[in-house]
Amino acid sequence: MKRRVVVTGLGCVTPLGANVDLVWKRLLAGESAVDYITRFDASSFPTKIAAEVKNWDLSHEGEDPARWVNQGLHTQFAIGAGKQAVKDSGIMDISFDPLRFGVYTGGGEGQQDFGRFARMMVAGIKDGVAQGVEFSTLGFIRDGLRDFNQEAELEQEPNMPAAHLAAMFNAQGPNSNCLTACAASVQAIGEATEIIRRGECDLMLSGGAHSMIHPMGVMGFNLLTALSTNNENPKAASRPFDRLRDGFVLGEGSVMCVLEEYEHAKKRGAKIYGEVAGYGSTADAFRITDTHPDGRGAISCLEMALRDAECNIDEIDYINAHGTSTSVNDKVETLAIKKVFGERAYKIPVSSTKSMIGHMIAAAGASEMMYCLLAMRDGVVPPTINYENPDPLCDLDYVPNVCREVECNCCITNSFGFGGQNVSILVKKV
Repeated sequence: MKRRVVVTGLGCVTPLGANVDLVWKRLLAGESAVDYITRFDASSFPTKIAAEVKNWDLSHEGEDPARWVNQGLHTQFAIGAGKQAVKDSGIMDISFDPLRFGVYTGGGEGQQDFGRFARMMVAGIKDGVAQGVEFSTLGFIRDGLRDFNQEAELEQEPNMPAAHLAAMFNAQGPNSNCLTACAASVQAIGEATEIIRRGECDLMLSGGAHSMIHPMGVMGFNLLTALSTNNENPKAASRPFDRLRDGFVLGEGSVMCVLEEYEHAKKRGAKIYGEVAGYGSTADAFRITDTHPDGRGAISCLEMALRDAECNIDEIDYINAHGTSTSVNDKVETLAIKKVFGERAYKIPVSSTKSMIGHMIAAAGASEMMYCLLAMRDGVVPPTINYENPDPLCDLDYVPNVCREVECNCCITNSFGFGGQNVSILVKKV
């Protein structure tokens, strides 16, 4: 018999705030965090908008920001969310074996030092002109060895948040990071759940952290024509399932949770948000940037999560959709839900919180699982804002524009990433 896994702590740093209850309150109110990009000059980009984390640094979590000046935003966000989650769980107030406490993150890459890199390129070009060649690698390397910050360079690695979290909380158990695009953080939670189920750990700190709100990130997604260009009305730009949707809006941040073996949590009288009861992970094995048009990967991972949880379709009370606001994703996700749930699909509230908080990429799935847990706690589901123009190919109940009271005992969150990675997590009340 597999061991049960529950969530006993939550923490977040998001564009709508860095406090779980505040973020939840603002989501239920239908507030949008999307605005014009301030982190760099985006005036020449087709997309000039994003959902940024603003007015926050690690001093809000009792850390000296100067201590983390060489760490990327992904690490800073993870430390902030991780400290909140661990404090919320109360696990530092008990005695535990550090070898039975692990970390599993779905973390994105750190941020490039664009300024120094540009200066290195200029040096290479100047030396090349002097030598009569197009580009001088020697000039590039010379300036790099002189100017690059080796600690900041190391911190670009996506596994660094997991390493810092382990050191901070003396988590000496398994330590891993996966980077499967938009599915990363919820896949990390699923894999962390399996580690506890197998008996390798009693506690796991898991979730995700990412920021792609930088010139290369925005440029890349613009080249893929994946981002909304509704710069005139930022707060209405993310409009999942709406017929006039034109792409997603980048977000950033981190959500972390403490996963704990059920009997371990019950014995210490821990607060329990819910059980991670079902986990499905599949690949489309199709195209790097497109989901399979028949939704085969999404369908199979939804079915896998239901089987893993031993739940039938009538037990699902709410689905937090991947819901990116792109033409293909919303259409295929709707199709997949209908294929799995049949006529029952039309009776299940389905909403996309990306309409308010943007797409946090690697951190998105963990945030959306958190909203499922809070929906179960409070008996209310968040809306899909900006839903104004029905799409005949997207014909489910998307909880348009206003939150709704719903008794939630069992919820699913979907995450579908570039590369064809699909993950569904099913959480239920204990």
